[in-house]
Amino acid sequence: MPLFPRPSLALPLLLLALAACPTVDATETPSARSTAIEAAPPLSPRERGELARRFVRKWGDYVQQVYAVPVGVWARRMVPTFVAADALDLRRALQRDTLEGALSELNGTGHRLSDARVIDAIARAPRDIGGRTIEAKLLGDTLRDLTFRPIQPCRILDTRNAGGPIAANTSRDFVAVFNASASGDYSAQGGSSTNCGAALTGATAVAINLTAVFPSTAGYATVYPFNTPLPLAASINYGAGAIVNNTVVVRIPSPQGSHDFSVYSFARSDFVADIVGVFSPPQKTAVDCYGTSSDGSVLIQPLGLGQQTATVCPGTHVATMLHCNNTNTTPNLYLAGTSLTGNSGTCHWSSNSNATLSASVRIGARCCRVRGR
Repeated sequence: MPLFPRPSLALPLLLLALAACPTVDATETPSARSTAIEAAPPLSPRERGELARRFVRKWGDYVQQVYAVPVGVWARRMVPTFVAADALDLRRALQRDTLEGALSELNGTGHRLSDARVIDAIARAPRDIGGRTIEAKLLGDTLRDLTFRPIQPCRILDTRNAGGPIAANTSRDFVAVFNASASGDYSAQGGSSTNCGAALTGATAVAINLTAVFPSTAGYATVYPFNTPLPLAASINYGAGAIVNNTVVVRIPSPQGSHDFSVYSFARSDFVADIVGVFSPPQKTAVDCYGTSSDGSVLIQPLGLGQQTATVCPGTHVATMLHCNNTNTTPNLYLAGTSLTGNSGTCHWSSNSNATLSASVRIGARCCRVRGR
C-alpha cells in the first residue's frame, strides 16, 4: 500500500487541492472580510473543499520556491489538515499575508504569530546571492508550547522487511506520521499494517525508538528531519555485529514534504524503528454551548434592593454568561449586577421609587460544557 493513501471520502472535494494551479489568489482582502468571517456559519463539505483549493493556489508556488517541496506533494499531505481544521481557523488562514502565519492559523495558534512578525524577520534575515531566504524555514513557531501524546510502541519501519540494509555513509528517508483521516499503514517501510495510532493533525515532532541491527563495522547512526543538512551528532553509537537502540525525538519539517525524517548510517546496517509518541501544538477544546431562559418576579421595597435566583443551566453545563431583563419595563427598576455560581445565576435589582415595586423579570443564560467531560 502506498505511504500516502487517499484521504477520507467524506470530503472528496478536497482532492481538488492536489491539482490546483499554484498561482496567488489575489481576491483575499482581510480588512473587508473580517466581520463576515467571524459571523460565518460552519462549512459544508463543498465549501471546505473550495477553501482548501484556494489555500493551495495561494501558497503552492511559495512552498515550492522557498521550501523546495513540490506543490502536489505538499497539497497531498495538507488534505488531512484541511479536513480537520476548525472552520473559523480555515477562513482566517486565507486572510493571512504569510504562509507561516497561515499555517499557524490552521493549527489554532495564529494568535501567537502575526504576519508583521514574520515579514519583519524575513526582512532582517541575510540572503544569499540567489535571493533565497533560507532563514524563512525557521519561522512559524511550530516547536513552541507543544503537547506530547504517548503512543503504544508500534513499528513504523524495518529495513529487514523492506528496502534492505542502509548502505554505508548514506541516508534513507521515511514517513513518521499519518495525519487525521489517513487510512494508510507503514507496511511499505517494513512496519505495521496499521497507522500505529499516530493519526494526528499538525504533528511537529515524533519520539521513536531506533535500533541498529548487525552493522558491518563500528560506527554511528543519525536521525534528522527530512530535507535538512545532516547534523554533526550521533543518535546511536554501535559496534560491529551489535544490536543497539536509543530513543530519539526528531522534528518534522513544516510544511511537510514527501517524507518526515531521514536515517544516516556510517556503516552498512539494518534498522528498526518504533514510534512511541507524537508532539503537536495544543488543540482548542471543543465546547458545547446553548442558551436558556427562565421567568420570575421580584418584589422590592421602597428605595430597596431585590434579586431573582434561578438554576439556569441543567446537568453538566456551567453558566458562562447571564442576561437579566425587566420584561414589563417597570419604571424605576434598575439592574444592579449579576452573579454566577456553577449552573445557577442571580440578577440583582434596585429601586429608586418611594413605593413598593413588583415586576416580572427574566433570566437568560449561556450554558456551556466541555464535550466528553
